[in-house]
Amino acid sequence: MRDGEATDVGSTTLEKEATLISWLRQRGRVAIGFSGGVDSAYLAAAAIDAVGAEGVLAMTGRSASYPDSQWSAARAVAAILGLKVLEIDTDELNDARYAANPTNRCYFCKTELWSKLVPIARSHGIETVVDGTNADDVHDYRPGARAAHEQRVSSPLADVGLTKSDIRALSRARGLPTWDQPSSPCLSSRIPYGTPVTRERLRAVERAEAALRDLGVAGDLRVRHHGSLARVELAADQLSRWLEPNASARLRQAVIDAGYSRVAIDLRGFRSGSLNVLGGVSAA
Repeated sequence: MRDGEATDVGSTTLEKEATLISWLRQRGRVAIGFSGGVDSAYLAAAAIDAVGAEGVLAMTGRSASYPDSQWSAARAVAAILGLKVLEIDTDELNDARYAANPTNRCYFCKTELWSKLVPIARSHGIETVVDGTNADDVHDYRPGARAAHEQRVSSPLADVGLTKSDIRALSRARGLPTWDQPSSPCLSSRIPYGTPVTRERLRAVERAEAALRDLGVAGDLRVRHHGSLARVELAADQLSRWLEPNASARLRQAVIDAGYSRVAIDLRGFRSGSLNVLGGVSAA
């Protein structure tokens, strides 16, 4: 925590952080599934406080279902934290069960991820492997959590009750650049259940979202893949700007140039897990 900023965080949140650091310190050394996002970056910073950078192994699983921009961001955050990141290739797309895109797709992805990361942690003499699941996540539909449990991966942020808003506040107080970073789940989450996940579809989504970022779209953003149609979800505070006729035309052209033939801006705005709702696995 940087001097003079602790008062920006509520006492209950600070107590949760103290409990987290105590838990980590008791483990001596920890391995973290590290994406460089809000949660894993904060968890890595807390782990460094608890056991020192030499006691933290940051591991990143690389695959076609994550955009290149995410790997660049993860490396940049790790450099700020003073951590070296061990990058491991994963290959969930070659698992026919994953590629078929069932509602429990994430289970097969996380099984592939943890079946590779956990043995590597053990080979480094580290018994405690943790992920960035937070207390809000346990209320959402997350079949990947089962795979983590099967591989004995712990979720200390959730266990101590740290919510996403807690983590953002604590990250800001620490001066972490990720404190206001939008959530960025894997690209497969943009493809409706039952539509097979392919590299071509993943790259189409990645190109479209990158084009919209280059255009100036800020905050939460999803390009949902519906065949030749791209359904664009924007943060609530971005909607009115991009619905203005000239801006809307530029947005649509950027997505078409990225490879889609039709574009729809979702007037309901960004909704985390909206494909879960459409797939019938969570309430609207």
